[in-house]
Amino acid sequence: MAGLSIWHIVLFAIVFILLFGTSKLRNIGRDVGGAVKDFKDSVKNDDEKARQQIEQDLIIENKNSQRSNQSNNA
Repeated sequence: MAGLSIWHIVLFAIVFILLFGTSKLRNIGRDVGGAVKDFKDSVKNDDEKARQQIEQDLIIENKNSQRSNQSNNA
C-alpha cells in the first residue's frame, strides 16, 4: 500500500506526542496561530494602504483635470 492510512497518521501522532509532550505541542500551535494571524493582519493592512493610495491618486487626478478644463474654458 503506497498511501498513508488513518492508522499510519494515528501512529505518527502518538509518537509525536510522546517525543514532544502536550505542552510543547500547545506552544507550537499557539505560535503557528499567532504567526498566521499576524500575516493576515499585515496583508489586510497592505490592502487598505493600497486602496487609500489609489483613492488619493484619483482625487489628485480629478483636481488636475478640473484645473485643465477651467484653463481651457477661460
